[in-house]
Amino acid sequence: MEHKIQILLACLVSQVLLVAVAEDVECVPGFQEKNYELEYQSGFRKEESILKVNFDDCHGNENVNFEVSHPAFIVDEDGSVVPSRDVTDSGSTLFIHGRTAFADDMAEIKIHGAPERRLTLKEILGLGQSPAFMRTKRSLLAPPMFVPENQRAPFPKNVGKVISSEMPDSALFKLTGKGADQEPKGIFYINKKTGEVLVSRSLDRERIAFYHMQVETTDLSGKTLEGPVDVEVAIIDQNDNRPIFKGGPHLGEILEGSPTGTTVMRMTAYDADDPNTDNAVLRYNIVKQTPDKPSPNMFYIDPEKGDIVTVVSPALLDRESMPSHKYELEIVAKDMAGSDVGLTGTATATITITDKNDHAPEFTKPLFQATVNEGVTGVIVNLTVEDKDDPTTGGWRAVYSIINGNPGQSFEMNTNAQNNQGMLTVVKPLDYEISAFHTLLIKVENEDPLVPDVAYGPSSTATVQVTVVDVNEGPIFYPDPMRVTRHENIPIGSGIATLNATDPDSLQHQTIKFAMLKDPAGWLSVHPVKGTVNTTAILDRESTYVKDNTYTAIFMATDNGSPPATGTGTLVITLEDGNDHAPSLYPSVARVCEDSKDLSVVLLGGRDEDISPNADPFKFELGKQAGLEKTWKITKVNNTHAQVSLLHNLKRANYNLPIIVTDSGMPPLSNSTEIKVQVCTCKKNKMDCSAADSLHMSLAMLICFSFITLLCL
Repeated sequence: MEHKIQILLACLVSQVLLVAVAEDVECVPGFQEKNYELEYQSGFRKEESILKVNFDDCHGNENVNFEVSHPAFIVDEDGSVVPSRDVTDSGSTLFIHGRTAFADDMAEIKIHGAPERRLTLKEILGLGQSPAFMRTKRSLLAPPMFVPENQRAPFPKNVGKVISSEMPDSALFKLTGKGADQEPKGIFYINKKTGEVLVSRSLDRERIAFYHMQVETTDLSGKTLEGPVDVEVAIIDQNDNRPIFKGGPHLGEILEGSPTGTTVMRMTAYDADDPNTDNAVLRYNIVKQTPDKPSPNMFYIDPEKGDIVTVVSPALLDRESMPSHKYELEIVAKDMAGSDVGLTGTATATITITDKNDHAPEFTKPLFQATVNEGVTGVIVNLTVEDKDDPTTGGWRAVYSIINGNPGQSFEMNTNAQNNQGMLTVVKPLDYEISAFHTLLIKVENEDPLVPDVAYGPSSTATVQVTVVDVNEGPIFYPDPMRVTRHENIPIGSGIATLNATDPDSLQHQTIKFAMLKDPAGWLSVHPVKGTVNTTAILDRESTYVKDNTYTAIFMATDNGSPPATGTGTLVITLEDGNDHAPSLYPSVARVCEDSKDLSVVLLGGRDEDISPNADPFKFELGKQAGLEKTWKITKVNNTHAQVSLLHNLKRANYNLPIIVTDSGMPPLSNSTEIKVQVCTCKKNKMDCSAADSLHMSLAMLICFSFITLLCL
């Protein structure tokens, strides 16, 4: 209390001296500007001036002493405020105390956008600070205040006191801000007469660690007399929070055989207490390992970092010999740096011993046997292996290969993904008559390579003996298909081909009989013993059963084995074309206007079911009736088309025009076709070809009409 009175008296004396000097001279000792502002930009860099203050004691500024409320800042002789280190915790307000023999003053720097500074316990208690920082104005002093969290009743409890050296008796103290008249309201209040600050209830530092409020003095009408001045109340931490391991499950992996000291994982616990105190300083420990074989202390945890490392030799870290592939560690984190009074939190770390390919697969026996019928394909035997490695890895999965005894590539090895067995498969049918026995050498490896100090041994190979069983095989046609060329329209009974079929069972003496299996058009027959194929009908190249000039029939050959076996063969007959189809014309109807200046009637096309040389080029000509050439003209356009034209206009009527078209076959075939030509009335782009008032003329009438026309000329 005496110390506070001394501070107050010093301030009052200083004020009296400064007022006296101000009355004598124009210079006002102290800071010429008492309030400064700047923007916070992610902190302040070491030795880079943030601003310059102007201090003048009106006597030459000899032996000026500056003190800054933040210990990381200093003031140079020229008034520059400079950080002595990189600063990110400046807080929102800095106070600068300037003092000489002739002046004692304080300036305030407002830092906009800066995060609130968390005071150390030393600063909270006000230790090591200049008395000047116990106030923000010369006559209104608000020392830092602190309140332990979790206080017990009764309340209210005194926190601190605001002092005003120039406060009139009628003036009142007023406290505002969050915690006072703003949410959370009513935590702090001030005795309006004495300036005592009181707390109304127990506080929780983990919810709010600092309360930043303002105090001012007012008259009875509420008018501000002095202030506002910042009031900082810091909540003193108590160890009331246990360490907590967040997240989970906490999983780690370590490869078997790893060197001693290999880091497995890191366990991290969190403590909500003040990190600047021992309340949140944690120490880690392993209290239980399950299972406890081959050693009860296989792992160690760094007490400060929480890193779990192996402490057993690589030989003991053998996955295949360990009682379990998973180990559970009960981890305890204790605060208060691990002291006996510290609070604890517990979590379980699960560590999986992962596999490396340090065991080669081995066959369960050196010799496997299989029996297979000739002529069939598929799996004939499953080869079993053992592998001690992890079945979920490529160090367990097997890959099989045939390294000897498969020159014809008749066999293939595959892996059964369900049980890792090797499946020996016949992919090309075996022939008993060629070889009744096969001996294969099989090798097994892993998908993943073995570790360097492990190799594949003799047990990684096995022999498979395959016995082929003789079965009665069906006759085989040769060639198949058999291809022959014949002319269409050859006489019925003509020979087409002689089928050839042999029995692959060369050690058995069997006879073969032939029969027809498929003859779509019914054109053929086959001799059951000789295999000769003859025609039973006329072969027609233009038949719908013929595709691309070929006719296909299928025959069957059956031996007299027990049971009988059957084989099939195909006969493909290519049919040569004969000129047996006369050409035809299209279109059969044409229209023309009776007064058209264009005398072209129609473009005729010819077609023939035969093929070259029995089709086009076609010859087009008018019919043989006399006089047609006086009215009509036909002109060849190309090998398949001709243009029909009028020599003069005709009256509206329907006319039947005979046209003869002839192909190029030897001998050629001709066809006479009447083309119906409609002469119509055309007006305004409309064609009227109705027959109601049309003159229907036969070919004879047309000839007579043409003859009379000639006589008149």
